[in-house]
Amino acid sequence: MRRLIALLALCLAPGAALASCGGGFGDFVAGLKAEARAAGHPADRVEAFFAGVRQDESVLRADRAQGVFRKSFIDFSRAVISANRMQNGQRNAKEYAGTFRRITRDYGVSPGVLLAFWALETDYGAVQGDFNTLNALVTLAHDCRRPELFRPQVFAALELYQRGDFDPARTKGAWAGEIGMVQMLPDDILRNGVDGDGDGHVALKTSPPDALMSGAKMLKGLGWRAGEPWLQEVVVPEGLDWSKTGLNHEMPVSDWARMGVKGRSAPLASGLRGSILLPMGRKGPAFLAYPNFRVYFEWNKSFVYVTTAAYFATRLEGAPVYDPGNPEPGLSDGDMKNLQKKLAARGYDVGAIDGILGEKTREAVQKEQARLGLPADAWPTRALLGKL
Repeated sequence: MRRLIALLALCLAPGAALASCGGGFGDFVAGLKAEARAAGHPADRVEAFFAGVRQDESVLRADRAQGVFRKSFIDFSRAVISANRMQNGQRNAKEYAGTFRRITRDYGVSPGVLLAFWALETDYGAVQGDFNTLNALVTLAHDCRRPELFRPQVFAALELYQRGDFDPARTKGAWAGEIGMVQMLPDDILRNGVDGDGDGHVALKTSPPDALMSGAKMLKGLGWRAGEPWLQEVVVPEGLDWSKTGLNHEMPVSDWARMGVKGRSAPLASGLRGSILLPMGRKGPAFLAYPNFRVYFEWNKSFVYVTTAAYFATRLEGAPVYDPGNPEPGLSDGDMKNLQKKLAARGYDVGAIDGILGEKTREAVQKEQARLGLPADAWPTRALLGKL
């Protein structure tokens, strides 16, 4: 499964010569080689690293066909959180209890958080991807859609190669270049790789302690706050001011409590701030997102994936199955694209017209609902589309 990490801040050293995207693939690779040599990498190692690289059209097809995130939260979460994954998560929690104790002590990340990522990314290591990682990274760097995201990863992989932790011919992973049980990109591995089992190498494909501790270190570096919750299912009153819900609105938990919000199975966490999430509107499931929830978006940009991963983590730590409620029917893919076009025409930044209900589209929907006198719960319906 694709993991989109926020890497736009990663760039080459000032003054470095950029090999432009596009053009002939051979010329592009030659430019990468020249830049690697200019950065001080030995010429023979550079040649060996790039010797078998080729463009992979299947990577580009995968990049253009990410339909999974068009599913609603209920559909997606029910599809990926299976009884088998719950059972395997509990088994792995016991088997690697020592590793999780170290993670909690050193990084402050709760076991359920990493177990959920481990399950959703690779089914606890069983499905890590079969794409040649170097081919995937160079193909995506050459493609002009997001070269700034993937190009630095090529040089990070070269650094890993020189350390003995990357084989350009044999290292395989996801189509977007992620490696290992929790699917980390090469630069993430350079920055956060941990030798959890003490064998002298960071082996994210074969060593659960390495993978789990590396993932925990990365989360801490992204801002994870030790000992704090991340997501909690709540019960919201029917008369709640829906315009205050969503990740774009945050207030002290004590204020939410005064407005009638209650934890469904446990008290609200006092002393923190939070946002009310209604993934499928006011008639569907409801959650309180704490500050740690926002760290999830540094791991993946999909609202549905992030909410599912965070909820799954709570399930693995004992939370009950959420109450699905009775949400209003959502829009079809075509209607969602039509809605996005109408919102964009009214000056809203909804990102790509892709039929995906992302956070930008949700915010625009909520503002239009408020303007039109509809319940402003950020869930697009036929009623909203008709009024627009």
